[in-house]
Amino acid sequence: MGMTVGTEAEEGAMMAEINTTPLVDVMLVLLIIFLITVPVVIQVVPVELPKVSNIPTTTKPENVPLSVNADCEIYWGLTRIDNPEQLRERGAAYLLAEVEKQKARGAKIELPEAHIRGDKDTEFRCVGGAIFALQRAGYQKIGFISEPSGGPVSR
Repeated sequence: MGMTVGTEAEEGAMMAEINTTPLVDVMLVLLIIFLITVPVVIQVVPVELPKVSNIPTTTKPENVPLSVNADCEIYWGLTRIDNPEQLRERGAAYLLAEVEKQKARGAKIELPEAHIRGDKDTEFRCVGGAIFALQRAGYQKIGFISEPSGGPVSR
């Protein structure tokens, strides 16, 4: 009345086969869960973000430091400028004086730049008016000074 399951030689040997059916079942269930939950979790409007790079400003003494505050007041260094026409006149006179200085030294003529620091609450028309006045005065390079982002710095 005995039951035989194998031959005499197989009784002492180890079983070398692994039943992978439960493993495959678990993996398929996990795959289905991920396929269902990922689109639900990620809800993003597709936009292409701009690439930003920060270039350190080289401050030369002949560069024009302008500031525009939230009240639309323009400052040349620490001196308040009353209107865009006065900014154009002062900018043109300064530009001419710098060119004459460089000619007298015999150096290569390099036009000074204007660096604008605008308050974050300033209306664009205020900064735009300062840019337009400087362009009419003859400035070819006008830059904006901003605070660096708080993120990691890449070099």
